[in-house]
Amino acid sequence: MKTVSQYHGTRDKLPILAAICLSALVLPLSFTGGAVATPAIGRDLGGSPVALTWITNAFMLSFGSLLMAAGALADVYGRKRLFTGGMLLFTGASIAQSLAPSVFWLDVLRAIQGVAGAAALASGSAALAQEFEGHARTRAYSMLGTTFGIGLAFGPLVAGALIEAFNWRAIFVFTALIGVIAMVFGLPRMRETRDPDASGLDWPGTVTFSSMLALFTFGVIQAPESGWGSPLVVGLLGASALLLALFVFIEMRVKRPMLDLTLFRFPRFIGVQMLPIGTCYCYIVLVVMLPLRFIGVEGLSEIDAGLLLLALSAPMLVVPMLAASMTRFFSAGILSGVGFLIAAVGLHWLSLYNVGELKFALVMPMVLIGIGAGLPWGLMDGLSVSVVPKARAGMAAGIFNTVRVAGEGIALASVAAMLASLLHTDLQPVAGSADVALIAETAHRVTTGDMAHAINTIPGLANERLVQGYASAFQYLLHILTIITLASAAVVLGLLSKEGTVSEPQQAAA
Repeated sequence: MKTVSQYHGTRDKLPILAAICLSALVLPLSFTGGAVATPAIGRDLGGSPVALTWITNAFMLSFGSLLMAAGALADVYGRKRLFTGGMLLFTGASIAQSLAPSVFWLDVLRAIQGVAGAAALASGSAALAQEFEGHARTRAYSMLGTTFGIGLAFGPLVAGALIEAFNWRAIFVFTALIGVIAMVFGLPRMRETRDPDASGLDWPGTVTFSSMLALFTFGVIQAPESGWGSPLVVGLLGASALLLALFVFIEMRVKRPMLDLTLFRFPRFIGVQMLPIGTCYCYIVLVVMLPLRFIGVEGLSEIDAGLLLLALSAPMLVVPMLAASMTRFFSAGILSGVGFLIAAVGLHWLSLYNVGELKFALVMPMVLIGIGAGLPWGLMDGLSVSVVPKARAGMAAGIFNTVRVAGEGIALASVAAMLASLLHTDLQPVAGSADVALIAETAHRVTTGDMAHAINTIPGLANERLVQGYASAFQYLLHILTIITLASAAVVLGLLSKEGTVSEPQQAAA
């Protein structure tokens, strides 16, 4: 029996949970909404292909690179304070994006919104651990993960409906409204908590890690336009490699590192890091690339594209929960590896589809990809902390989340660059005497869904030939993603198929 005080305590915590879940909901909405809106933004505001690419990547880069730093700041300065600041900044950035006069300012605001999102999610997740205990805490985090899945599943549809009913600016007004609701319900009831033993932020590690990701992403995004061998791209990628080496050097010597690299001595921990990387390349990149294809190249409306994408994302609402229940009969590693194999089959099946065929032919391949990606998706959070000694579970979770979110930004940038490069190669024989820079610009514009401007870039290039080249490039891209997914399956099955115990890594550490 609950006492009256316990009942009221639980009732007061529900609005806090709802507020933090709403903050988690707007993150995938912002992520997928920006992707769906990119073709409409390009038609309205223009902008270079690189600038249009940054609409999605600026958000993911700042969000992924600062998630760990935000968690450390929340421990020092207070979870409620950072959550409040993060949500206020997120809401303000959303409103400002709805008024953005150019793609440049939209990119800047998207980066700011990513910083705010990292602060809100990291502090909100830490606050849940203070508000709930035992099974209630497990259910709270389960609800948080489910909310994130709902945002991914229905984000493209919501974004498409808003664009069709109003315009692309309505997406950012909508996310701002959700942010206001989250603050109104949650902030008055949330307690301020801190970690009395927190030692502050690893500033050298944070700066070098964030700078490394920024330079690498910028180099990969710029490569299709400037060329992989251009001094700018080589310089950016070289500088990012130097910063990565410096980051490793710093983290191996500071007393309280941002990332404890010694955890990578455990083979099973390395296997766990392949789970978010694999799901990035078989699922997350498609959440962004397919709307650009459906809307920009195949001419679907935004709402029709959102409806079609439900085939890909809807399995994420149920498969992760089924995967958790199946661990009573199979190991989490085997289930995850089998999931990647299923996703690889779906990717190959999807590659057989040609532009212009009935869209119904896409449904089953996308469902298969969603089911396959959903199996490791529902298991990897638990695995991330179960393969290391309990005392190091917090650091393991932090590394895992950083790999997951930063990996999404890197995967998006690299896949977009691959598609543009493949299309560039396909167009060269038919572009005649056109300048190489014009061919690169055309290829880059098509990959961002900006067909309206791309078709006018190279004189005499027929629209049908451009679409044909894009279809061929996308097919090759799907073959590459299939190979990456199969490699992920091999690594996961090799390192995680056998159940490990905590005592094993403890002995290894000794």
